[in-house]
Amino acid sequence: MSDYPKPPYPQQHQDPPGKTDAMSPIPDHGEQSYQGNGKLEGKVAVITGADSGIGRAVAIAFAREGADILLSYLDEHDDAEETASWIRKAGRKAVVAAGDIKSEQFCNQLIRQAVDELGAVDILVNNAAFQRTYADIADITAEEWDETFRTNIHAPFYLSKAAIPHMRAGSSIINTTSIQSRQPSPQLLAYASTKGAISNFTAGLAEMVADKGIRVNAVAPGPIWTPLIPSTMPAEKAAKFGEQTLIGRAGQPAELAGAYVLLASDLGSYMTGAVIPVTGGEVMI
Repeated sequence: MSDYPKPPYPQQHQDPPGKTDAMSPIPDHGEQSYQGNGKLEGKVAVITGADSGIGRAVAIAFAREGADILLSYLDEHDDAEETASWIRKAGRKAVVAAGDIKSEQFCNQLIRQAVDELGAVDILVNNAAFQRTYADIADITAEEWDETFRTNIHAPFYLSKAAIPHMRAGSSIINTTSIQSRQPSPQLLAYASTKGAISNFTAGLAEMVADKGIRVNAVAPGPIWTPLIPSTMPAEKAAKFGEQTLIGRAGQPAELAGAYVLLASDLGSYMTGAVIPVTGGEVMI
């Protein structure tokens, strides 16, 4: 949409992980705009970080395309219930699962829950992420480095390992990487490092499971307006978020949903090991 707001945005800051309703402007997840036509009819999707941001937009799109969804999130209960309400309004089942994906045990539990309550796992979207900003490597603790990697790259490994035995030919794993995998910002050292790992994980896993008929791809967002931004960036930096792109603004979560639908559906049947950039014109080569 050409009328999405451009920077400067109102200066704002939240405590991590941030809340959607406290943002200004409120992100667009496609609540009023996304229209499905059955591309994922009868499918079951597991989406991490589905309470808000990109995860919410993907959940709304998948539901309107016909999928039942298990929503994984940490502890943002109000945001998660809001997402679930949109899935149910689309006439699909929503299972809400709070917990910490840094735990392999919890990841295994999520996949079991999807199979037990929804009957299958056809699509796995590894989307949840942890991010903090630092100007000096000396300020990054070993504990936070570990937390970033355990959330952003260990969890996709745990979840993929648990899901693949339940997946049929035609199933899809979609990882959320980032433009940071190719253009790392120094203040996002830990986060950017994990996103590079996710892109490599995507390519390697695609080769590993190709003979099973399972496709593995990734979406690489550029600057997207989600609760992660005001909760992890200084207010003055968040106010200018996305202004460097060719589009001249931050992207909205709704603007990524189509890429995930493509990769999850038969429209992407000849795509595996790919990374789709949705970056507002910032180049990934």
